Amino acid sequence: QVQLVESGGGKVQAGGSLRLSCAASGSTFSRYSMGWFRQAPGKEREFVAAISWSGRIPYYADSVKGRFTISRDNAKNTVYLQLNSLKPEDTAIYYCATNPRGTTTDTDVAAFNYWGQGTQVTVSS
Repeated sequence: QVQLVESGGGKVQAGGSLRLSCAASGSTFSRYSMGWFRQAPGKEREFVAAISWSGRIPYYADSVKGRFTISRDNAKNTVYLQLNSLKPEDTAIYYCATNPRGTTTDTDVAAFNYWGQGTQVTVSS
């Protein structure tokens, strides 16, 4: 069992930045690849970024490539998502999740087994 708790969301103006954190409980955190997803009102949950268990291999959705950066600190059981150059269309609830397969290219929600409760990001124009 893994519990995930996201934090760091908030309200920013377009062009601003935020850093999201996802703290995990459990000693098996380093065995999982990790992902970030987001869900805007009335839309399906969509893949944002993922990172390998080692932290060496990131993978991004095209919509955030070059603006967002995923990283992790296994000693702290935490994965991060740095959001830069934010746009109003980035407004959503952001969720972190564990991928037991250990891959980084899975973008399907079904590939992830444990999820956090989400943190709200709101970007105004």
